[in-house]
Amino acid sequence: MNHVSILSILLMTASVTPALAQDSGQQLEDEAAAAFESAIKEYDIPGLIVGVTHGGKHSFYQTGLASREDRRSVTPDTLFELGSISKIFNVTLAAMAEAQGKVSLDAPVASYLPSLQGSAAGELTLTDLATHHSGGLPLQVPDEAKDVDQLIDWLEDWQSPEPGARSYSNISIGLLGYITADAMGMSYADALQTNLFPALGLTSTWVDVPADAMGSYAFGYDRKTNAPIRVTPGVLDDEAYGVKSSARDMLTLLDVELAQGNASPEIREAAARTQVGQFQTRLFTQSMIWEAYTWPVDPELMVEGNGYDFILEPQPMDEMKVARDHDVILNKTGSTNGFGGYVAMVPSEDLGVVVLANRNYPNEARVRATYDLITRILAE
Repeated sequence: MNHVSILSILLMTASVTPALAQDSGQQLEDEAAAAFESAIKEYDIPGLIVGVTHGGKHSFYQTGLASREDRRSVTPDTLFELGSISKIFNVTLAAMAEAQGKVSLDAPVASYLPSLQGSAAGELTLTDLATHHSGGLPLQVPDEAKDVDQLIDWLEDWQSPEPGARSYSNISIGLLGYITADAMGMSYADALQTNLFPALGLTSTWVDVPADAMGSYAFGYDRKTNAPIRVTPGVLDDEAYGVKSSARDMLTLLDVELAQGNASPEIREAAARTQVGQFQTRLFTQSMIWEAYTWPVDPELMVEGNGYDFILEPQPMDEMKVARDHDVILNKTGSTNGFGGYVAMVPSEDLGVVVLANRNYPNEARVRATYDLITRILAE
């Protein structure tokens, strides 16, 4: 399918009183408060913000603290760790690099990492890396791999335990980012911060938060100790879960994903490329990181698809032969030890929602609350 046709298809308690951002309305305040109140209380979420883009209009609801220690309130410009929502940027960069002729998503990994020639990992394509079609790669980089070179050495001997299975893995998506940035002749952080983020129109999104933005960076809070924490370094961390962003910037991203806003045709096409279904699981269609459910959907289907049992166990998946011809809701969760986020969008309704919190609370709670909010918005 050519890129033009792809794009045409996608076009067809918190401890302080909740406050509403200036560019929102009372109705969203009431709806978001009703949808998220129980999760905030049950999981003692220090601070949370909900951003909504609907028909190109942005609204925000915020409650709580970005830092309990200095009583700093959450705002639309507070920086949160995105965790695995960061993977959306990874695949968008890969789609952009493909359009520029620097990589081919159909090419095997061994084309870019020759030492993996003849190995199970080397036979995976870049699309496989982007869609979790990795045949049993583990979630995390093994402890014995202290850098990327050691990880590649480990992959030379890795054998696929379940060929063809969907395996949610930071290794596979990490390799995609590493390969893409190398093909662009720069580090992954530079590829995002100097190329991709500006192309998306993002002004407060970072891999490495600069000194003058640290005052906007929230602290996460450990679930067991309540200690303030931030993400720690790891192999391929930038590529897999390393982006920090604000709700305001994330709505700008969702506008691009929804074919809204002022982004260039090239970046819109890259975003559209990531939304095309590639594989079918029992519960959803797997695109490049995005997971798509037929809309309208039973929310319990989405709860199961985002549940840890489904994520952490290899799942059968079949290659799709045709592009989607129905309405969908696309979603992605993301977590670090101290943060929990969720993004969802319904393209047919020009609706996108981002939820960012400085507590890693269960995916199921994020899905249920966001679905509740979406149904309230669409019922207006």
